[in-house]
Amino acid sequence: MINLKRTNSEDQAFIDLVKLLDNELAAVDGEDHAFYSQFNKITKIRHVVIAYDDEIPLGCGAIKVHRMDAMEIKRMYVTPENRNKGIASGILKELEKWTLELLYDKCILETGKRQPDAIRLYTKSGYKPIPNYGQYIGVENSVCFGKALI
Repeated sequence: MINLKRTNSEDQAFIDLVKLLDNELAAVDGEDHAFYSQFNKITKIRHVVIAYDDEIPLGCGAIKVHRMDAMEIKRMYVTPENRNKGIASGILKELEKWTLELLYDKCILETGKRQPDAIRLYTKSGYKPIPNYGQYIGVENSVCFGKALI
């Protein structure tokens, strides 16, 4: 049975999962990885969700304040052997629930065009394409999504 734990970026399981994520993204993004990694630091993230099977961490995701009405989804990852089991959807739903509890009514995110599985997850979860925001404006490989939660 999958259990979801709310924690923060000091959680060692989150740190370990993010290392796996960064290794995977380095391979996918190639030369672009250095650009993206500067925006994906995990220090001081207060809202992290980790999915566990017993004591084994399977995946993670986080939210951080982006603007007055929106939280940004960050660091979504599920280990390759645990994909296509609904774990990422569960993490995403928990992050959305937490967003509402924190009195924000939107989630936004950025992912890469070279990450079709991530794009499928977000579109199937009700996210719609939005204009690239912030540091992603004009970045060819970036695609941004948003979802109103209420």
